[in-house]
Amino acid sequence: MTAISNSFDLDSVEWRRVTDPNCKSFRVDFEYSLLGYDLPSGRLDMLLRYVDSGHCRPHRHIASTTTLVLQGEQFLEERLPDGETRRVRRRKGDYALAPADAHPHDEYGGEEGGTILLSMTAKDGMIFEYFDENMENGWTLSLEEFVDSWNSGKVYGAAPAGNRTTILT
Repeated sequence: MTAISNSFDLDSVEWRRVTDPNCKSFRVDFEYSLLGYDLPSGRLDMLLRYVDSGHCRPHRHIASTTTLVLQGEQFLEERLPDGETRRVRRRKGDYALAPADAHPHDEYGGEEGGTILLSMTAKDGMIFEYFDENMENGWTLSLEEFVDSWNSGKVYGAAPAGNRTTILT
C-alpha cells in the first residue's frame, strides 16, 4: 500500500486542476488529489473538488465506489439504459456506495463548489470509463494508469488523440 498523503486536510494536500476549454456544453473545471492506493488489491482513494459550478468529465465508475461529501454539494445526472436521466443531489455529510459498472453520468458541484472523498475498489484494475461531452466515444482508465499519471505529473484519463483536449494547470 502506498500513502501519498497522511491527511485529507484540504489546505495541505497537493491539488491538480483539470479544465477542458474544448468542451462547449458545460465548463469542465475540477481539482483532484491522490491520497493513496494499493495496486495488488485494486484500491484507490482520492479527493475531488469542483471549482464553483465546474463539472468533471463525463464518465462512469467501473470500480465499486464509496463517496463521502466533505464540503458543499455534489450533483449527478445519470444516463439510464432506457435513455432517461436521473438527477442526484448530495450535501455535506452524505455517503453513497455504488457497485462496479455504474451508469454514465455528468458530475458537478453546487454554486459554492463541493469536495468529495472517493474510495474505489477495482477487482480487474479498471476504474473509469470517460466519454466526450455527448457521452460518446468512450475510453477506459486503469488504476495503474491513474497512479502512473500522478507520479509523472500528467493528467489522468486524458482522451486518446483526436477525441478531446484536457489540460492540467
